[in-house]
Amino acid sequence: MPRALVVLGAGGAVGRGVVEAAVEAGRPVVAVGLDETARQALLARHPRADVVALVAPIASDADAAALAARLRGLGVAFDGVVASLAGEHPCGRLIDEPADVLQRTLDQDLLPHLFAARHLLPLLPADASGYVLVGGPGGRYPWAGYGHCSIAAAALRMMARVLHDEAGRHGLRVQLLSLDAPVGTEANAAHAGASWPKALAIGHRALALLDGARAPVAAPIVEFPAPAMTSRVIAAARATPPSSSRDRRLPVTPAVALPARDLRAARALLDSIASPTSPGSLHDEHC
Repeated sequence: MPRALVVLGAGGAVGRGVVEAAVEAGRPVVAVGLDETARQALLARHPRADVVALVAPIASDADAAALAARLRGLGVAFDGVVASLAGEHPCGRLIDEPADVLQRTLDQDLLPHLFAARHLLPLLPADASGYVLVGGPGGRYPWAGYGHCSIAAAALRMMARVLHDEAGRHGLRVQLLSLDAPVGTEANAAHAGASWPKALAIGHRALALLDGARAPVAAPIVEFPAPAMTSRVIAAARATPPSSSRDRRLPVTPAVALPARDLRAARALLDSIASPTSPGSLHDEHC
């Protein structure tokens, strides 16, 4: 009997995309969400699929331990976990917001990943496909108006490195699939950017990481989508002087007109080539 994939945060946009990709691939799924409405909607969307849907919050160690006990009680073997755990946060300058805004962001976007990994990694056999965390944008560069989310995303990147190292000693692989833009959904279609990834595409990429979990080399952090590191982008980065700490705006010539994200990525690549061990180099990440 095929082993099941556990999807955490299955009631959210990314979680639904992961479930849909898994169903397309014929994988049995245990989908874990936060409310009964989302659970029922998920089952109605996949009436003939091998999907078990559970309502289970993961806001504490106790919650995660209870979820692990329920999963053991299903009497099925598990092949991997994809965790997309995050809250909804207001826009505002970090320096203007009360401290509990940042605390709440960490409580919703960072710590649930730790609680879940602590209790669910032991459920996976040594030959499991792996454990994939899905992280939001802003972890490498500040996200204007969402600095609190950037801090949580940056912390999740480090947590992924630590879990990757610790789990690897026991033959398991943990990786972070890091999104560089918000997710495009039907709900935000009116203002979504053309480059915003779709949930199903993210789901396919997460499954691809699981399918490649036994590859000889795998980085703890994988970017989605990969920055466009063409010679044109690199040439533009060389021609554009770095911004000062007082002015983060990137001058762009009409002939180039590249997205700021590409320019930043090119500079990061050039910096890593010039000084591979300098702080902030991307030597252990791949696209």
